[in-house]
Amino acid sequence: MVLSGPSGVGKSTVRKMLLERAPIPLFRSVSATTRPPRSGERHGIDYYFLSPEEFARLREAGEFLECFEIFGGHWYGTLRSEVEKHLAEGRWVLLEIDVQGGEKVMNALPEVISIFLLPPSWEELEQRLRKRGTEDPQAAGERLARAKAELSHAERYRYRVVNDSLDRAVEEICGILAREAGLPPGQDSVGKVAL
Repeated sequence: MVLSGPSGVGKSTVRKMLLERAPIPLFRSVSATTRPPRSGERHGIDYYFLSPEEFARLREAGEFLECFEIFGGHWYGTLRSEVEKHLAEGRWVLLEIDVQGGEKVMNALPEVISIFLLPPSWEELEQRLRKRGTEDPQAAGERLARAKAELSHAERYRYRVVNDSLDRAVEEICGILAREAGLPPGQDSVGKVAL
């Protein structure tokens, strides 16, 4: 499953809730990046924080399912090994990745369930990005420009979900996953049927 959307739309929060509530055994693929960790981020949990040299070596060896250079010259990518280990164990894998990566995965794996998370409005997205305070004004402006461009790709995804309410958005995605997995109506969590 690919989950994409512009920065500030709530992908990380939705992902965390999905991992707790999904009606199928869903596991998150940890992405790799060359950017330095932010406060509180841990290697192997939030991202695999790699040196530019290590990332380049893995990229040249074909170890990435997708990878791109974005935001301030940093590389981000999905290691094939991260996806393959979960698939081999019969688990569904959640890739929370940007539009470029999402489209590369959708081209390589047409059967992938692709979901684009939309903001309730452009104004709300802009406000969320500016409130973050994790970047300088120039970087925030670049993210806004990128977000606008990413929104134009929403129609390429199989499903589009508006994140106007976290609980409602997560519930909608859980319903999509249940249908895609062929679960009977009313199945709301792994192994439990709603009464």
